[in-house]
Amino acid sequence: MRPIRLPEPPSPTMGMPEIFEGGAYNVVRRAVVIGNGSPGSENQSIGLVRALGLSGKHVLYRVTRPRGGVNEWLHWLPVSLHKKLDYLIRLIRIYFRGEKLVPLRSENGGVSVGLASVLEADVKHIVTMARETCEKDGPLLVVASGRDTISIASSIKCLASENVFVVQIQHPRSQLNRFDLVITPRHDFYPLTPQAQEQVPRFLHRWITPREPPDGHVVLTLGALHQIDSAALRSAAAAWHDEFAPLPKPLLVVNVGWPTRQCRYGADLAKQLTASLLSILTSCGTVQISFSSRTPEKVSKVIVKELADNPKIYIWDGQEPNPHMGHLAWADAFVITADSVSLISEACSTGKPVYVVGAERCKWKLLDFHKSLRERGVVRPFTGSEDIAESWSYPPLNDTAEAANRVREALAERGWSVRP
Repeated sequence: MRPIRLPEPPSPTMGMPEIFEGGAYNVVRRAVVIGNGSPGSENQSIGLVRALGLSGKHVLYRVTRPRGGVNEWLHWLPVSLHKKLDYLIRLIRIYFRGEKLVPLRSENGGVSVGLASVLEADVKHIVTMARETCEKDGPLLVVASGRDTISIASSIKCLASENVFVVQIQHPRSQLNRFDLVITPRHDFYPLTPQAQEQVPRFLHRWITPREPPDGHVVLTLGALHQIDSAALRSAAAAWHDEFAPLPKPLLVVNVGWPTRQCRYGADLAKQLTASLLSILTSCGTVQISFSSRTPEKVSKVIVKELADNPKIYIWDGQEPNPHMGHLAWADAFVITADSVSLISEACSTGKPVYVVGAERCKWKLLDFHKSLRERGVVRPFTGSEDIAESWSYPPLNDTAEAANRVREALAERGWSVRP
């Protein structure tokens, strides 16, 4: 295995003791993460908290939506209005059908309190906690990601601005000054570019968000934030040593995601991928393939049918433990479908060769994302003519650590600091 070339995560700035810097009231030692149940969104928030040295000193709150039945048609509504409509519908059913009123079920199945639990996001509870504990425990860092978290996070800032610092990850599609800091990929501002303006009819320009350029409290990243750093990779390398160390090298890891509105594909891409993998197989020692839980069966079936019997190829069956961290630590190169910004961002943080398949099928801001990666030299298209034994490298993407530094700078401007 080649040495991991990731830079070390930045350590907190060493300086004068707290007593000479304004006291403990200005030191952030804890965080609240507000999620929406999406692993991709929550992983970004937790990754930022980890980079700030507050891993294990945070509580995860989650915005839950009613599920099942007509609720699947109401997901486009703001979550607060969605819950009110769901409650009204259930009252109507009680009146006409005699059904019992069952409380909205929490996604975590309970309301236990602690770092391992997931609590229902409640503005009043978080605001009260931030105010009442600020004198003893210092101010509270609030990190949120996902559409359903926007109103919660902005309300917390509005009601407890002196006790909290609120970071919203991903463009909130609303006024950016509702948050202390916004961290978002630069391709979220693609609608402002001349290329995007040419693709949108003029009468729709005013409706395309964002409508304003980023200002000083907006941090632009190239990819998505995540939890992968040198310490995480070293730990994973040790944990997965027995499984991956004996494998013939080079090890090629293939991650297959799922079609999205901005990157549509089906069995045709699966056939293209399998043909390319068979073409480069002679230069590989081992190929390990993983599917997302949302990979369409029409895609996975083609790949399994064509490749499952090859002795060089192992296809993960989806059973725990998930080898993803082991793959990041031990792989010599990656092939990833173009739909997944998160998987590509994680792989590019290792400094190892990353090949992308299907980028030509992407459009709008996802197409801009891949263009930026290619211009920076961190990815190459997967054509089936590659020699996996010939390695190439680049300065690893370090978006999460860089974003954490910007958070520290913003806190310092307020006279605050972060201390684990």
